[in-house]
Amino acid sequence: MVNRKHFLCKFAPLFRKLMKKNFLLVLLLCPAFLISWAQTCQQRIDAAVDSLYKGYDKLTIFDSTYVEMEESGLSHVYNHQLYKILTPIGGRDFNVVKMDYDPLSAYVEIRMVKIYRKGGLVEKVDAPVLDYPAPAHMIYWGARQKMVALGRLEPGDAVELVTYKKGFSYALLQGDDPDSKYIPPMRGHFYDIVPFWDKQPRLEKVYKVNVLTAKNLQYKIYHGNLDVTTRKDANRTIYTFTQKDYMPITTPQNTLANNDIEPKLLLSTAQNWEAKSMWFYGVNEDYGSFVPTDEVKAKVDDLLKKAKTENDSIFILTHWVADNMRYSGISMGEGEGFTLHKCEMNFTDRCGVCKDKAGLLIAMLRAAGFKAYAAMTMAGERIDDVPADQFNHCVTVVQRRNGNYQLLDPTWVPGVRELWSSAEQQQNYLRGLPNGAKLGLTPVSKPENHYLKMNAKTRLDKNGTLSGTLTITAEGQSDRTVRYVFANRPADWQKDVEYEFFAEYPSARLKSVKYSDEFTYLEHPVKITYKFVIPNYAIVGEKEMLVTPIVAQGLYIFAMNHLYMPVHLEKRDYPFSDRCSRLVELTETMTLPAGYKQIQFPQNLSFGEGSIGFDGHYEMQNSKVVFGETIRLGKRVYEASEWPAYRGAVGNQKYYMYTPMILKK
Repeated sequence: MVNRKHFLCKFAPLFRKLMKKNFLLVLLLCPAFLISWAQTCQQRIDAAVDSLYKGYDKLTIFDSTYVEMEESGLSHVYNHQLYKILTPIGGRDFNVVKMDYDPLSAYVEIRMVKIYRKGGLVEKVDAPVLDYPAPAHMIYWGARQKMVALGRLEPGDAVELVTYKKGFSYALLQGDDPDSKYIPPMRGHFYDIVPFWDKQPRLEKVYKVNVLTAKNLQYKIYHGNLDVTTRKDANRTIYTFTQKDYMPITTPQNTLANNDIEPKLLLSTAQNWEAKSMWFYGVNEDYGSFVPTDEVKAKVDDLLKKAKTENDSIFILTHWVADNMRYSGISMGEGEGFTLHKCEMNFTDRCGVCKDKAGLLIAMLRAAGFKAYAAMTMAGERIDDVPADQFNHCVTVVQRRNGNYQLLDPTWVPGVRELWSSAEQQQNYLRGLPNGAKLGLTPVSKPENHYLKMNAKTRLDKNGTLSGTLTITAEGQSDRTVRYVFANRPADWQKDVEYEFFAEYPSARLKSVKYSDEFTYLEHPVKITYKFVIPNYAIVGEKEMLVTPIVAQGLYIFAMNHLYMPVHLEKRDYPFSDRCSRLVELTETMTLPAGYKQIQFPQNLSFGEGSIGFDGHYEMQNSKVVFGETIRLGKRVYEASEWPAYRGAVGNQKYYMYTPMILKK
């Protein structure tokens, strides 16, 4: 019987040329082998104990990948998988096989699909392989999908799948060789990111890579252990990574990405990030991505007429690109991927994705006399120290007169009073510099840079009606969140601002509403002021009244992302993230009705632990109650050990939301 674990490595060099032409020919030439392999699949299906995987819809019996790298860096990827359906939902959700690819940079084939029915019947799926444009939103780069329909699957059925792929995820400049478009952007190098985690249980996963020994492949395993074997054959080295009996983990909301906490494998023939940095710089300079045209120079001169300082110039140019270049990716063919489009195209079209916005800003900064470069980052995940292709976002870096570099992100700052979005703090990045650069980490932004303040002066009458003035101000990322009320047309802004109040207090009457609109966001922080009357605000009894300060009740709660965190959890096992560092200050002075006094306040609470702090208090000042609450959350990404303090701060704020003070006649 054939040992499946060694199949792909042993036979792929022999089969590859045949498989590229006609996979069916290979099947016909090796009937004895295939019969043995089919028996192995059936035995594995029968041996899988479904009762061990209750609560899951599908079981991966094995997932085997064999990768063969050529001298150019072009890689051939053969994948062999076997799945078992555990529930009707699993059968419904796995009724098609799909492969995504970009025809500018990758080629894929669905080579064989078999269904092993629960009753023992084996069916080869003869349905046609459909090739069609992939669904797209905002980025229309010509991505496609290949798909085969499997039909109805029942619990106990299994699906065997064989696929082939060559190429990579991004396209670059194409050469005359028909296979050149499949060669990775960093020619002659190989890199891969291999998740060894899944959403469903898996019995075995094997990843085998065959590379030239002279390429000096380096690898590292994160967040777990894999069995590793290495075998040298002539001038090539074969690495095999194996994992058995994997079970998914369950994580609460706001846990870091799976790649940051679960097993993964990184491989790269690039020796360090400095080499990647110099390559990224060179490939764009050689293409001429950032050469400003005469039209761009004239526009820059016009924009900077009122600029008095270095900060003024950087601020004006960054926000002009952010606000005047639409985010919409349209395939430009040659030059997609790591090569940034040329300045002339970006300035003319005023349309593109992150790399287009970053590229245009670089060209405009250079036209203004600055040294500016492109940088790559990874939004939503950590970049680890093996220089694989761990990037999904492109930004700009400018060198200040003092020699320091400053990150700019024209993609994430439209409508934001920042030059670099602090929703990207504690995020790795790599600058493309002439002499190379090491991997960097964006700094923490102080909570004071992202404050949300609510201040109210109110009066409570004996019938429970509350009247007064409430003012909301915000800065940084909190400013941007509050400004979401201006998401509609200017004609609707008044209605939308009023709606935020009425959504919380439907019976309220607004005497006036004043606000700074979206168009003024660069001039000053947002400010919204309500003058209001709310009948029956307090709960009134014969001799007592229950009332909560209006600032404590969760108005504009969407600007306090921490209040959506699951504080019922006593502990977390993995790091977690908030949207941004944040400072919330809530203050209110409430005049009580004549004849009433306070008999019970919620208790005062205060603590500080590391970057997290909370302070809340009530006090009487003659006939007035003064309430104050401050929540300080010092960063975006937290360790699991910081959860008790974070949970305490959020829990304390919710305590004041739901615990009224008691007044007595």
